[in-house]
Amino acid sequence: MEQQPHRFFTYIIQSKKDGSFYIGQCSDLDARLSKHNEGFSSYTAAKKPWRLVYFEAFHSRSEAIRREKLIKRQKSKTYLLQLIQNKFK
Repeated sequence: MEQQPHRFFTYIIQSKKDGSFYIGQCSDLDARLSKHNEGFSSYTAAKKPWRLVYFEAFHSRSEAIRREKLIKRQKSKTYLLQLIQNKFK
């Protein structure tokens, strides 16, 4: 029996409360979004509800973490908006 490859994700969620963004990585997008909306951390709890606006899939967690760090290093709302908008082209 062949084992399926694991999928990991880098994601961007947006607060419906104030429009701010949160960037992270995970192996289960649905479960992670639920955790954010349940208020599992003080940062995301204060700004819930959240909606998923962007994600990229990777074969390894290290690739997802690398991409997460690269996006966070941009420190630019314009960059995030361009990523999100280009997803739908």
